[in-house]
Amino acid sequence: MNAVVEWTIAICVLIGTFLSIVAAIGILRLPDVYTRNHAASKSTTLGVLFTLVGTLIYFYSNDGEFNARVVLGIIFIFITAPVAGHLISRAAYHTGVKLSERSVQDDLMSKK
Repeated sequence: MNAVVEWTIAICVLIGTFLSIVAAIGILRLPDVYTRNHAASKSTTLGVLFTLVGTLIYFYSNDGEFNARVVLGIIFIFITAPVAGHLISRAAYHTGVKLSERSVQDDLMSKK
């Protein structure tokens, strides 16, 4: 494995780790379920994707072929995580979970 590939793998894994830590901090610090869900679905999805891309590059550089399990993991996470986050937020809204008091405007309330 050459140095450029090793650095690329390290950068992908570090970016993935950083985004996952940011998502964890967002879940702890943000005020309501909607913003917490946004942090959990968007940042964690990108964090996992960067980590899996680093893993894919690692296995490709060692074995010389793509690992189908990692590719399927990337596709599955990329498709399902944002959709799940959206559906959780939608379910919370329709069950009446209150928005944060801090300068949040409810645009859907006027349509009901």
